[in-house]
Amino acid sequence: MNLVFCGTPEFAVPTLRKLATDFTVKLAISQPDRPSGRGMEIAAPPVKQLAQTLGIPVVQPEKIKANEELRAQLTALKPDAIIVVAYGCIIPQWMLDLPRLGNINLHASLLPKYRGAAPIQWAIANGESSTGVTTMRIDAGLDTGPILLRREVAILPDETSVTLAARLAAIGAELMGETLCQFDGGSITPQPQDNSQATLAPLLKKEDGRIDFLRNAREIYNQFRGFQPWPGAYTTFRGRNVRILRMNVSGAIEDASPGPGGIVFRNHSMLVACGNNTAIEVLELQPESRKPISSTEFAHGTRLEPSDHFGD
Repeated sequence: MNLVFCGTPEFAVPTLRKLATDFTVKLAISQPDRPSGRGMEIAAPPVKQLAQTLGIPVVQPEKIKANEELRAQLTALKPDAIIVVAYGCIIPQWMLDLPRLGNINLHASLLPKYRGAAPIQWAIANGESSTGVTTMRIDAGLDTGPILLRREVAILPDETSVTLAARLAAIGAELMGETLCQFDGGSITPQPQDNSQATLAPLLKKEDGRIDFLRNAREIYNQFRGFQPWPGAYTTFRGRNVRILRMNVSGAIEDASPGPGGIVFRNHSMLVACGNNTAIEVLELQPESRKPISSTEFAHGTRLEPSDHFGD
């Protein structure tokens, strides 16, 4: 089976490696090199790096919808299927119509739940106990194509989006291999999605990381786990931003609650009051324009007062 692979980030790497082992990948299509890291140096995306290591030709078009050069190149390759994993660009109709098996996507949720750009992050942030991966045949909608195979995965209690993404990427790579073999062999009947059950997982914004201490501690902790590494979890203290780098759910503050966002520091532990008489324990913070510090260093350095609170 001859394939074309479209993908960009680390999440797509295991699938490309799997397909290059079991099939013939004629071409990899990835987003252009972009500035990356703290130094904002131009870096090749992970899919391009792997493709070059494997000797797979790579193209990185800025746009693909009206790209006649790319269209001619893919038409000449005559792929049996185009595989799309976190490519980061809408697939035009001419690409959907080109291969005999269509364009097959690996999506990091149990569709139709969590359609959109950030399914892993929102599943954790919303407190889901499980999620999964789905292979589907792409149509003109946003993650609305017919389902081929799905695999459910439990979300571990303290798991972040970073660790869950790595697990789902590995599981999804195997699922894509199974999908291609079974679909080509005629043993999969694509199943239409139930649009009435659909939920959205929109692209994350910086504001999504702001902590609302009126929410209960478990909801805040889920938000913290889901939105790693970006936008993370942040609040304000004395008018300046503070990132919360490590936290746990704690028991309720035993004495009179200082109100949502109120800080109680005792026995080297920083407890912050949340909604419904709950609390989080903050372990590590990063004040604006400073290096990460422990909660003890923060308490001593700011000389906490009884009236201090986060989210001012």
